[in-house]
Amino acid sequence: MNEKIPTLYLCATPIGNLEDMTYRAVRMLGEVELIAAEDTRHTRQLLTHFDIHTKLTSYHEHNKLTKGPELIAYMQEGHDLICVSDAGLPGICDPGSHLAQLAIEAGFKVTPLPGANAGLSALICSGLDTTRFTFIGFLPKTAKKQQEILASVQNYPETLIFYEAPHHLKATLKALYNVLGDRQVALGRELTKKFEEFQRGSLGQIMAHYEENDPRGEYVIVVAGFDGEVAAVADTLPTDPKECCAQFIAQGMDKKTAMRETAKALGISRRDVYQAMLED
Repeated sequence: MNEKIPTLYLCATPIGNLEDMTYRAVRMLGEVELIAAEDTRHTRQLLTHFDIHTKLTSYHEHNKLTKGPELIAYMQEGHDLICVSDAGLPGICDPGSHLAQLAIEAGFKVTPLPGANAGLSALICSGLDTTRFTFIGFLPKTAKKQQEILASVQNYPETLIFYEAPHHLKATLKALYNVLGDRQVALGRELTKKFEEFQRGSLGQIMAHYEENDPRGEYVIVVAGFDGEVAAVADTLPTDPKECCAQFIAQGMDKKTAMRETAKALGISRRDVYQAMLED
């Protein structure tokens, strides 16, 4: 008789509304012996809501290299395991994908417990093309790497999907505007929660809105793909901070003023401009 192959379940959790949990996910979370969670405190609240008392263990970006092999060793003893992130599908912008790779390499079964996903939820409500899309997620923290990512997708015809936190939203919108042009965009805020909101219009219009209003909540930014025409941007400045700064200096600004104007034009911090200026 063949032994049962252990299974890694990648389980979706709500992105806001607890009622978005599936019957199957609730049942499975109660049946396994161990759940690997990105934040055990956050997941414990979810389990308590559904009267689930399964043991939790921490598995996140900062411990995945050591904890991942430990979880694989646990599965090698014949146990199934469920992996969850704080919200949505594990493996999307979190280390769940790393654990899935380890499980596959070990010969285990990997299967989804489908459910909510912020990126796709925003896409289907965006009013933009849903037939082809590219998921980008969170942009890198440094301005240089942001510019590299955006430049690489600048001519993609597919709809683009980004994630962003409120304190970075204004800078990210400016970066998108400078590299991609004034495209149509849809912002999904606080999806499935009490204050869910969608904003649709051009990047310029959305940027103007946030000049008057502070961003609140977590955002999904859905941007129209490249249609073969470059939309006009107010100032045709280089997107590289060093080149942009050099252009301002060539116009007669002193270095300090040029760095300040570069930060403002590219929607990045002065520190990022300074760091770019130090690079060879």
